[in-house]
Amino acid sequence: MDTRHQQEIDSANKNHKDTNEITDTALNNVENDLSKVKISKAQKRRDKKSQQEKERDELIKQQEQENRHGPRNIELQEINNKLKERGLKIFMIPSDGDCLYKAVSHQLAIIKQKDVSVDELRESTAKYIRQHKGDFLPFMTHPDTFEMLTDEDFEEYCEKLENTKVWGGQLEVRALSNSLKCPITIIQATGPGSIDQGDEYEKPPLIITYHRHMYGLGEHYNSTVQGEIEA
Repeated sequence: MDTRHQQEIDSANKNHKDTNEITDTALNNVENDLSKVKISKAQKRRDKKSQQEKERDELIKQQEQENRHGPRNIELQEINNKLKERGLKIFMIPSDGDCLYKAVSHQLAIIKQKDVSVDELRESTAKYIRQHKGDFLPFMTHPDTFEMLTDEDFEEYCEKLENTKVWGGQLEVRALSNSLKCPITIIQATGPGSIDQGDEYEKPPLIITYHRHMYGLGEHYNSTVQGEIEA
């Protein structure tokens, strides 16, 4: 009786052990499968990231190639060639609406050792245009209707010129030159080699550059300094 009872106990223990071993094996298999899934997903993420980086690098190379022969680079090369003849190179000015006035301010500082702020230049430009309204008004048109400005439009234009970051163009260059009593030379890629404003003033000119394609937002002015253009 005792022998039989012992055999039953041993058999039960063996079955329990076998069950545990099966359970452990099954758990190990599940863990291995999950690990493989994790590795597989991680590898897929790495592969996807690698492919995205490869595609990005290809796009950058393609863009660089297009830029090399694009209007911005061609224009810049033409301006650099003209500056080289004068022993000059571009001094970059931020594109923020004040570029004309900042370029002129920079020129005044390095050529005339004169510190004139952008606000002061805007104020003197607006003042000169107001005082010589008859000389400027015939060349000023409304941006929407393209008709000549009314007196009210003219004053609004002068207010914006003086108090905002509205961009300056050829009329403002003319007013700047006359208010400063100083010639201003504009180097550009196309047309004449330079546009000279204020030739009647027998002083060294302020030399700035005009760019149509440097920035996507529109036209831009830079200043210049003595020196050779870096290759």
